[in-house]
Amino acid sequence: MNPMNKKLAGAAIVAAALLQGTAVQAASGTVAFLMPDQASTRYEEHDFPGFKAEMEKLCPDCTVIYQNADADVARQQQQFNSVLTQGAKVIVLDPVDSSAAASLVALAQSQGVKVIAYDRPIPDKTADYYVSFDNEGIGKAIAESLVRHLEEQGISPEAGGLLQINGSPTDAAAGLIKDGIHAGIATGKYETLAEFDTPDWAPPKAQEWASGQITRFGDQIVGIVAANDGTGGGAIAALKAAGVDPLPPVTGNDATIAALQLIIAGDQYNTISKPSEIVAAAAAKVAVQFLNGETPEAKTTLYETPSELFVPAVVTRENLKEEIIDMGIQTAEELCTGRYAEGCKELGIQ
Repeated sequence: MNPMNKKLAGAAIVAAALLQGTAVQAASGTVAFLMPDQASTRYEEHDFPGFKAEMEKLCPDCTVIYQNADADVARQQQQFNSVLTQGAKVIVLDPVDSSAAASLVALAQSQGVKVIAYDRPIPDKTADYYVSFDNEGIGKAIAESLVRHLEEQGISPEAGGLLQINGSPTDAAAGLIKDGIHAGIATGKYETLAEFDTPDWAPPKAQEWASGQITRFGDQIVGIVAANDGTGGGAIAALKAAGVDPLPPVTGNDATIAALQLIIAGDQYNTISKPSEIVAAAAAKVAVQFLNGETPEAKTTLYETPSELFVPAVVTRENLKEEIIDMGIQTAEELCTGRYAEGCKELGIQ
């Protein structure tokens, strides 16, 4: 097992041990889980189910409210106000707009309500706690992985450069990933040809921008560092629409089923496996501690906020079976459908 894998496994074990060690359950209370968008399927498929399951274990008499703002700042504010009215004592908030969320934190805290920043930090106002994967580490890992791959393939920096597709400019986590990507690219000698901040993380906007850069740079594009699987998928769609063959390596992040299938097919180079249930369970543990009047332990500090950050694993074709199938994150039946069956056989998945 490589060091990154050991860190992820260790994080999962530590999280499980801490959760099992919570002897005192909250008698009752209302906790809100407010997520930012539906561009990624992770919130409905992984984050909320993981949070709800852990809350049921730790606080079976608690009421859990789930809302998704669908990338609408005003809607998230309305949802925030609504859960306050419904008596939420703890709000787990993954903000649509990290700057705008500062006023929400201030409002909640003025009423004695605790706010746990989730996945995306809130730099302009200190939340009561922050739980996430290490976003800057994610950006560096995917970029460094791509740079190393290009070097191993003998691609000369003189042959061309990279496109960088970042996440939403209103998302502080996207900013951390962006900083990490810059650091990862700097480990090699490849030039960044152009860079784009994708509004709302929307794949169609990433595709549109990538299409223009393909027209502009052509075969000078030796790789594309995309901040998540949606923007990476948009870049791949643009490359295919332009008839680019073979495709330059494209990164991602989130290990969505679509991205894992693209990796199996050889269309996407890497992604990040970060089982959201780990972070969701940690957020549930902190929420219950707040309901009990306890002060959760800070594992680290980010933006002056007590925090816990988990370290994820980079996934490529070489370790997809080990990291995804063998660890039970997805099954062969889910991934190896249609045109992906042949690639699964090559990788020993089926």
